[in-house]
Amino acid sequence: MPSDNYLEKTRARVAVIAITLLLLTLNIKCMDTTKSLGCKLEGLHPHLIVTYKEIAISADKITVPYNERITMRCREVGKYKLIGDPLLHCRNGTWNGKIPYCVPTTAISNYTENVPPTIVFGLPAGSAAVEPTGALAVFPGSILHLECLFARKLGNPEWTWTPTFRRYLTGWAIAARERDWKYRLSIYYAKHQDSGVYTCSTPKGLSNSIQVHVIDVQCSVLAVPEPPLISHIEGSRIGDSAIFECPMGYRLEGASGITCQYNGKWSANVPHCEEIECPAIDITDNPLLSLIEHNNTYGGKVVFTCMWGHKLSGSQSIKCEGNGRWNGSMPTCLEITCPVPETPRSGRIIEQTRYSNKKRYRAQIYKVGALVRFACLPGHQLIGEASIICTENGTWSHRPPVCKVRCPYPGDPPHGRIAPLKFWYKPGDNIQVTCSPGYVTPLEPVKKPSCRENGIWSAPPPPCRSYKEV
Repeated sequence: MPSDNYLEKTRARVAVIAITLLLLTLNIKCMDTTKSLGCKLEGLHPHLIVTYKEIAISADKITVPYNERITMRCREVGKYKLIGDPLLHCRNGTWNGKIPYCVPTTAISNYTENVPPTIVFGLPAGSAAVEPTGALAVFPGSILHLECLFARKLGNPEWTWTPTFRRYLTGWAIAARERDWKYRLSIYYAKHQDSGVYTCSTPKGLSNSIQVHVIDVQCSVLAVPEPPLISHIEGSRIGDSAIFECPMGYRLEGASGITCQYNGKWSANVPHCEEIECPAIDITDNPLLSLIEHNNTYGGKVVFTCMWGHKLSGSQSIKCEGNGRWNGSMPTCLEITCPVPETPRSGRIIEQTRYSNKKRYRAQIYKVGALVRFACLPGHQLIGEASIICTENGTWSHRPPVCKVRCPYPGDPPHGRIAPLKFWYKPGDNIQVTCSPGYVTPLEPVKKPSCRENGIWSAPPPPCRSYKEV
């Protein structure tokens, strides 16, 4: 059997292992908890630009994961001075630096002497780009002018620099429109040794700085794109840009301009051209409408027409515009009807009848093709068209007729003829009878029958009798 001393040592070893495992577990949990703590930025200055994982963010509130880093700069380099740390590191839920903010300089504050001076830069030759920290990345060989903006009447500012490679030419600008407010430092044909911090200080000791990195950075060479994309490519060096556009009838999808950045990457992908199309016209819900033409590309048009018996309400055609929208709305179709025709005086309209729910009613709506007939009262003659038709333009084929007072043809008497011979006789017309051979009219004087104003003959035609009976 093992001794008591051996058992005590064994128990001690087990206790140490258990405590070690417990401590490791607690440490792992603590590390996990720590790593789960991100860092927040709230109420950021509106002129701050935050760069995270090479992506620029403009927002007043962001959250960054544990152990990540961000860089910060003012939106307009040199016009605002950054106060604080441009690089922040998220550790244990807090930032390891002072969150920066931007203060305005002379160009923003009407050139007063109580603010730092503005620094702007110009490139008569060469190219440059702004880094996330606000530093200026300059391509070697460039000519760079750093302009300290300060009112000359308030005294002379002073340029200082950290590079020891050479001295730089400083002084007021020569041009008349610049010499009273631009104090310039010039770097000709920049070299790597010119990299450093350049500071302009006012007579009151207020200063502003800009960091210059002379670095040979080039982006991938952009190939001339295939039509229809149109491009103007400056080059592929840092600061170079490429401008793109599409011809008429196409829409640019993507950025219209891209720049070679400090990191050797283009600011965006090369865009492409999409043919402009308007939404297809769907008339399935309007069976009365049909399309004569349908072209929904830019400049194309849609031409509408209605089924027989209907007319368009709206535009007959719409055009596809450059914004991908139609310049009008789809029309509707309205049933064509003719107005109720005028009833002739001393006449009437003979209308067709319709049946609805087995009830007979008079038609008051006259659609295309509707036929209306007219008739006159007895003793009247119909002058005009006895029938008219409702046409496709919503009008009647003829004007309604009129009814005139007339006496009808009374008919020839036996063995005689009436003269003059007419179908209708006007009021006041007289007739006489001519008998056949062997027949005569009565010998006693008889008035000739006359057509009266009421359309009735004053007397019937006189008879013809055999002369043997007279």
